[in-house]
Amino acid sequence: METPLIIALWIVTALLALVFLAAGVVKSTSPREKLVPKMAYMEDLSNGQARAVGILEFLGALGLVLPAATGILPWLTPVAAFALAITMVVGVALHVKRKESFVPALVLALLSLVVGIGWVLLG
Repeated sequence: METPLIIALWIVTALLALVFLAAGVVKSTSPREKLVPKMAYMEDLSNGQARAVGILEFLGALGLVLPAATGILPWLTPVAAFALAITMVVGVALHVKRKESFVPALVLALLSLVVGIGWVLLG
């Protein structure tokens, strides 16, 4: 029987994965020039950097769910969460440099950190 904490952890993990999956697909499949009107910070990234961020977010989303769900290398789930937290800390720095709101990136960084710690402690 699943404990309420594990259920809550799975819910937060799945929601976080959906956010990163959506962001990753958009950033990795759209030309940077099309993203700039909605994501002004893309002006500071090259095409390759923008695509790399998208691919990292996409892979991170898969890493949040697949290892824990399949039981194959489940230690990769917290690793993916911590890697996404680091990615978002870099995002916070970029937004601070541009004098933009960094709150969404900070929230995602903290949620990723919480998910990673949750999987280390409960997984």
